[in-house]
Amino acid sequence: MDKKNLRRKILKSRSQLTESEIVEFSNVIANKLYETEYYKNAKRIMSFVSAGNEVNTHEIIKRSISVGKSMTVPFTIHSPREMKASELFDFSELEISYHNILAPKKEFHRFVDSGTIDLILVPGVAFAKNGYRVGYGGGYYDRFLSEIDKNIIKIALGFDLQVVDEVPIEKFDIPVDLIITEKSTIYCK
Repeated sequence: MDKKNLRRKILKSRSQLTESEIVEFSNVIANKLYETEYYKNAKRIMSFVSAGNEVNTHEIIKRSISVGKSMTVPFTIHSPREMKASELFDFSELEISYHNILAPKKEFHRFVDSGTIDLILVPGVAFAKNGYRVGYGGGYYDRFLSEIDKNIIKIALGFDLQVVDEVPIEKFDIPVDLIITEKSTIYCK
């Protein structure tokens, strides 16, 4: 199945989750994340800021800040297509930006060197057990991930219904190291 049709199929399935299922599954996924050595040992984390019916990362971001981790979130630049990591000191520093996604307000842009990040929480639409993913089609994460140290741990957070046997792979796609869902933790390497 090509990326476009796979994306459509998974997004349709995900849209059928109830709000209470999203909350319940997101809490399970967050707790599994907190138990990983990757999370425990990370000093600086980059996390996507969830929107719509994605795994909710808002509480992960708030908790991480409250326990003293340096938190960064993506800031996308649309021309040229580029993504940077901006340090976040408080969740209130975010505002609705492009595509109804929360991003740092202009006065809170604190771009950090990607080499200082220990762990990246990656979004996606579909995830294969070998770590490859289908995103939303913008290519921002693949470009960002291709430019960072390959040893930085990348964890995909998704619902079990988003895990598939395989996804189409293109030469610029970058796999994640771990996929955490409400039902399983998949080590991809």
